[in-house]
Amino acid sequence: MSYEKKLLAMKSLVKKTKVVEQVAETFSKPPAPAYEKRWMTTGLEKIENDFGVVYQRVIRYPLTYRHGDICLGDVQEKLKQWTETGYAHPLSPKDGKVLFFDTETTGLKGAGAVIFLIGLLELQAEEFVMTQYVLPNPDHEAAFLYASGLWREDLTLVTYNGKSFDFPQLQTRWSLHRKQLPALPIPHQVDLLHGSRRIWKGQMESFKLTEVERKQLGFHRKDDIPGHMAPIIYQDAVKNGRAEILMKVLSHNEWDILSLVTLFSLSTDIILDENSQENAHIATNIAKWFQDLGLTEKSYSELQRIVETYGTSYPLTHYHLGLVLKRHKEYELAVQSFEIVATYGEGKEQVLAYEELAKLYEHQFKEWMQAFERIHSGKELLQKQRTLPQRFVQRMENNFLKREIRVRNKLFPGQAQKPTEDKY
Repeated sequence: MSYEKKLLAMKSLVKKTKVVEQVAETFSKPPAPAYEKRWMTTGLEKIENDFGVVYQRVIRYPLTYRHGDICLGDVQEKLKQWTETGYAHPLSPKDGKVLFFDTETTGLKGAGAVIFLIGLLELQAEEFVMTQYVLPNPDHEAAFLYASGLWREDLTLVTYNGKSFDFPQLQTRWSLHRKQLPALPIPHQVDLLHGSRRIWKGQMESFKLTEVERKQLGFHRKDDIPGHMAPIIYQDAVKNGRAEILMKVLSHNEWDILSLVTLFSLSTDIILDENSQENAHIATNIAKWFQDLGLTEKSYSELQRIVETYGTSYPLTHYHLGLVLKRHKEYELAVQSFEIVATYGEGKEQVLAYEELAKLYEHQFKEWMQAFERIHSGKELLQKQRTLPQRFVQRMENNFLKREIRVRNKLFPGQAQKPTEDKY
């Protein structure tokens, strides 16, 4: 019997089953919570949509409003400056609506962590408008998410750690209501935590927002609640209807968002205006950031400016300038930069400068004795260092050893060579 006939014979043995049609789930709008009146006595407003009830608080700020040392209205000029730069940068917004965005949640991660507060601030005409949406209880989560308007297209969200926490958490909660809600597009995001780490790397030990506020923005919180208390306060407000203390959480969120505005303004100044860079360290951080973004010419001009301004007082700038000069095949100038680092520098960069000098003298100038001397100086420097990470020391020991053997072979061709007996 052929294969086709066997299939036909088997088909007659298969029991036919009825196809059961799936009935689409019907969504019933949940009732308002019993404690609604108590919550609304705190100044919250009730709004309704097709999915339930949400409470909101709207605050308006004039352009002249100051948060710490910085005026909110300054951000107008900063947004305009980014449109005129002509290059893409992690802190540059895209065309469309710019929203300063922060959330409060009942936990740090996982499907069980619920967002109970969404705060959004927008520059509108001649004022700033902040809207805070509060979740009445989990039954109204779809209404709460929809009310935020984050499903709209062409948004730029300015956050602090929003790329890693706030927006992924929003996506998780949104997915649970994907049958009711419109799709959630992925907006352009400006994360000021990452920006702060790039700008003040080596200048600050902690990058908690409250520390950045205190040290950079001139804002000091008074009577603020600890962040870990927010979920407890919210859960009590839902369980017992007490919303008075919940307003402390909204104030905490309000300060977070106002700090986003002023931090965005300050960060923009430091990146785009050299006069706002307090010292060579910060200026070099910015120039290196441009280099990492592939904006080589921009980085090169910035590093040259810093060197002209600060001379040899900050050798790290010369190290990064040397790397750029090397890429541009300006080998003599690169040697000059690395020699400054080898003479005046410290730490990893000083050791690496000797390695870079050895490379240049060996490969570009064929001055093997000069290369050998730089290798020897680098090895001596490693012996003296006591604070460098052991893995770095071992790696550089191996690099210098291999380079020394190769250079010795060039200096003394045809002779058996052994590395110098330095002990580290």
